[in-house]
Amino acid sequence: MCGIAGFCNMPERWKENINRMNDRMLHRGPDAGGVWASEDKTVVLGHRRLSILDLSPAGAQPMMSASGRFVIVLNGELYNYLTLQKKLSDEKKISAFRGTSDTEVLLEAFEAYGVEAVLKQIKGMFAFALYDRRDQKLFLGRDRIGEKPLYYGFMGSQFVFASDIAVIRRNLYFKEELDREALALYFGHGYIPSPFTIYKNIKKLEAGTILELEYPFTGVKSCKYWDVMEIARRGRENPFRGSEEEAADELERLLKESVKGQMRADVPVGAFLSGGIDSTAVAAVMQSLNTNKIRTFTIGFENADYNEAVYAKETANYLGTEHTQRYISDREAQEVIPKLAGMYGEPFADSSQIPTYLVSELAKRSVTVSLSGDGGDELFCGYPRYNRLERHWKLINRIPRPLRIAAVQAAGGPTGGRWRKLETAKRYFPARSGIQLYELATGFRWMAGQMVKGADFPEYRLTQYPEGFMKELPEDYMLMDLQMYHPDDILVKVDRAGMAVSLESRIPFLDRDLVEFVWTLPLCYKYSDNIEKRVLKKVLFRYVPEQMMERKKKGFSIPVDQWIREGELRPWAESLMNERDIKEQGILDERYVSGLWGNFIRNGRWYPQIWYILMFEEWYRRRLE
Repeated sequence: MCGIAGFCNMPERWKENINRMNDRMLHRGPDAGGVWASEDKTVVLGHRRLSILDLSPAGAQPMMSASGRFVIVLNGELYNYLTLQKKLSDEKKISAFRGTSDTEVLLEAFEAYGVEAVLKQIKGMFAFALYDRRDQKLFLGRDRIGEKPLYYGFMGSQFVFASDIAVIRRNLYFKEELDREALALYFGHGYIPSPFTIYKNIKKLEAGTILELEYPFTGVKSCKYWDVMEIARRGRENPFRGSEEEAADELERLLKESVKGQMRADVPVGAFLSGGIDSTAVAAVMQSLNTNKIRTFTIGFENADYNEAVYAKETANYLGTEHTQRYISDREAQEVIPKLAGMYGEPFADSSQIPTYLVSELAKRSVTVSLSGDGGDELFCGYPRYNRLERHWKLINRIPRPLRIAAVQAAGGPTGGRWRKLETAKRYFPARSGIQLYELATGFRWMAGQMVKGADFPEYRLTQYPEGFMKELPEDYMLMDLQMYHPDDILVKVDRAGMAVSLESRIPFLDRDLVEFVWTLPLCYKYSDNIEKRVLKKVLFRYVPEQMMERKKKGFSIPVDQWIREGELRPWAESLMNERDIKEQGILDERYVSGLWGNFIRNGRWYPQIWYILMFEEWYRRRLE
């Protein structure tokens, strides 16, 4: 895992610019750094390296192909590069490789077969920039699900890109202009969905996408080489015909294959272990493939309501892993908060970013790579909201929409805490469909629209999702999450927290073949009889006793509301909620913010938007650091 950056059409002060950008992503690649510039300095590429494969100078980047035609900077890892390497050798596309890195294999494959053709073959997590010196073309690409980040944009006729939006800020030509519509989305979800960013002129490259620029680099073309919507459609039209037991057999085979590929590294590898279904499945398969004890890591909290460390230790003992756990005090967790704005580059407010950072920090003391169980909920119907919202829609849809709208209007303004069900009904009743219900339930549009001055909720992935795309609503909900919540929240959280301590996180459930197989399975193999993740559990119970996993899902959360209202975070929060300062910024409606805050302090009425405001204000005040 590394950091990449670059730009076009900035020949003046080019060296200062690329050095400033490279220095800002030192945490993403502390082992080495490099720069390449075209002869006329029209195209400049920068790289910071966290060495995982081929630790020698032969793996250094920017890297030029053997012919000298192509130059690449790559962030990420390819898991099937040895297959591609063999193909290149067998077909005599290259006489010999200079080193053993996956970067070199990818680079030579691009020259031999073309960018899109290679991306359709490879498996991995990556973001790259590839420059064709002969044809004067620059290509940017991102992995299928969006594990590795890539930001890009134009500043006049000048083009810029980087792994981190804060790196783009370091470019001397950058001019700040906040995108208020993106901010409205942020206050709805706690993160900014692709392709939006906090800045008007900068975008996120969407997952599974190739971007192409041709000299004079003033415009872009883009195409999708892989689309989860298309994968789901194909799975729906060509469903798996075997039994649930046969589905479990195939899932186990694919998970083993994925874990085996993702354990490949020239540095120590471990796994996060929470004691839940997903991380236990990954750790169990990983241990089964190793003769030595694998390393597993978890953190615990003093508050029993948020502590899964006991379960993780029990699981680790049963699997026989070399387990490391650390109990974190509330004070230690709270000390992370001032670091968050610098880690995430733009406003981001999933509070589980705190324990994710802490467990990454713990793992980094022993390993450089750690496997994670992320993705299991979105693929195997693991979130209770999928089935809960389907039930809500079936009830709501019995009432004609005009009557529902009339009921909302009659309910009047905000309701108190004891009327929470009425407030939920007010949010849900305007829904025209089960799809819109999901957007209303997860997006808090009604609050976000009032919070940001001069901003409307724009059209975005959830509002653009086609009605009735899948056969059953929970499948639509899972697919919606795989397109937005998973890449723009979960994967952002994992990547930035790991990179803050120079730890590479890998996610076996996001293997291409595994994802494509899971979308062929009927919903009843994932959820039925009030059992979530059915087929995954069938696999897991081949490794651990079923009774060991019989406990309520806790999630990776913390009592942030208690810390703010009753704990040591209160002075910090009050300083950021200063009504006069917010008014002077001119971004948020200071009266609305003050009302939310006052209702929370006086009556304990908590909304996640309070945390979103605090994270935005912290980011806004620290963004120039």
